[in-house]
Amino acid sequence: MLIHPEVQEALEAGRPVVALESTIISHGLPRPDNLRIAREIEQSVRDGGAVPATIAVVDGQARVGLDDAALERVANDPSVVKVSVRELAAVAARRGVGATTVASTAHLAARAGIGVFATGGLGGVHRGAAESWDESADLTTLSRTPVLVVCAGVKSILDVPATLERLETLNVGVLGYRTDRFPGFYLRDAGYGLDWRVDSPAEVAAVLRARTDLGTDRYGLVLANPIAPEDELDRDLHDTVLASGLKAAEHAGVRGKDVTPFLLDWFHRETHGASLAANVALVRGNATLAGEVAAAHATR
Repeated sequence: MLIHPEVQEALEAGRPVVALESTIISHGLPRPDNLRIAREIEQSVRDGGAVPATIAVVDGQARVGLDDAALERVANDPSVVKVSVRELAAVAARRGVGATTVASTAHLAARAGIGVFATGGLGGVHRGAAESWDESADLTTLSRTPVLVVCAGVKSILDVPATLERLETLNVGVLGYRTDRFPGFYLRDAGYGLDWRVDSPAEVAAVLRARTDLGTDRYGLVLANPIAPEDELDRDLHDTVLASGLKAAEHAGVRGKDVTPFLLDWFHRETHGASLAANVALVRGNATLAGEVAAAHATR
């Protein structure tokens, strides 16, 4: 594993660092805008007071923090594959290029000593999982990985109540940031309440310290940060596009890990770019908040 010099220096000095996934760059955003937006997300972490560490596998080497050449490679190389924890070794052995998911980013971040991670939306239990057993590896990885994931809840294309139940079973705590409701990615409220609310980065840092004191920091923790009101997707438009997208995916025989990119692309086309604008806005907001939380925790 290669750690970028800026990231390594910050970790050794006890300065705040925030991990960032790379799947959003390679698979979640359209080219050529993805490279520019990736740099903007890193800048959002800096605006929050921390050093960004985008994670990916480049030529078989897990890299924590990317230079410009590596970031451009992940953004533009057509051979880049989506890599979760189970694929890491295979991609590394074959000297491939892989964009890390929430699960693999969390895993590598923890190995590097990074405890705060920003992303867009958490993976979860898929609709129809009672028959398909389709559940994101994000959940089980967080059940054994000591990281705080700042996200806009889970994508609304998933089974939200089942996901919340699984997080509870797996001992993964969920905090609402300035909200008592669980957000649904494009939407500020997915329709379900939360038991725990925090209203400042300092409060989040206090929870992180308490976890360490009590020995519960071996589990992941979710900080659910709703998309800003001005960036939220119109709910009627969202519901209409989601219904049509689910039907289209079923008709096309799309299954498993291919469902999410299919539906995200469907949203982008059917909302004429409004969903993409919301996606970018919420990721940047999460990155800034993660930087603020990491900075508050580093000054304990």
